[in-house]
Amino acid sequence: MTCEQLNARFGAPGRIVFRDGFAGYPVAVLASKYGSAEISLLGGNVLSYRPTGHAEVLFRPAKRDYNRGDGVHCGIPVCWPQFGNRFSKDLPQHGFARKMVFEVRGTEYSEEMSELTLGLKSDEETKKLWPHDFDLELKVSVSMKLNLKLTTTNTGSEPFGFSCGFHPYFLLRDRNGATVRGLDGCAYIDASGPKPAEGVQSGDIAVTKEYDHIFAMPQAPKHEFAILDAGLKRAIALVSSGNGKTVVWNPDTAYVVDDHTPDDWKRFVCVEPVSDWPDGRTLQPGEKHELLAAIQATLES
Repeated sequence: MTCEQLNARFGAPGRIVFRDGFAGYPVAVLASKYGSAEISLLGGNVLSYRPTGHAEVLFRPAKRDYNRGDGVHCGIPVCWPQFGNRFSKDLPQHGFARKMVFEVRGTEYSEEMSELTLGLKSDEETKKLWPHDFDLELKVSVSMKLNLKLTTTNTGSEPFGFSCGFHPYFLLRDRNGATVRGLDGCAYIDASGPKPAEGVQSGDIAVTKEYDHIFAMPQAPKHEFAILDAGLKRAIALVSSGNGKTVVWNPDTAYVVDDHTPDDWKRFVCVEPVSDWPDGRTLQPGEKHELLAAIQATLES
């Protein structure tokens, strides 16, 4: 659908608007009294989240001329049907959903929120990459928080294994002044070196060096984290569920990708809810898995 068609069917003036603007594909803009968000139909990537009275929460590089096949290292990419590249060597890094065009399934709005529902389902294109029948649905809403729900459904007659994750790039003034809270006592695998090393986190995480830790989460209905940014005097709260692992990642000076400048690594940290790592989980026919995340920003006094 064109943006004109999307606006006629799903838009709501001042609340939900579709515009051109990302790799030649529409972007949905959600607005409520609590803030606004931009979501690309390419990959279901949340490109921007700006709570009312706050600066931008998500990192986005200066590059604007993306193409569909490019890696997009900003916003909140959707990693599916694998996170990373250790579950299946036959799938691309972080899966293929982030390079697929999602359909708009619906929009809703009320006095308190604006919501977008996107969907992706198996077809001839996906089966060339992954031979399974599935339905993937992403709900994004802006209320007092930015809320995301990723639902995987096995629509086939055979079980399949998969993993998934949200990969948010949280914007920082300077990563050396950032602290991640909420992982004290969690066992981790440090994947930053040539050989993985195991340990247990003690206290908060000071992000003052290259960091790539995969944390095992305790059994709990939800998990709560905070990203404290001394430079912006801001705290970002992240609440997740459906994730057995959480990744905290920031690269270093040697990290250069096509859409980043050499110094962009200083301006973000990723705290990523992940269903499973390195292995996946199995969904039987008809079964569903939900991964949820909610993000809220507050100013520190």
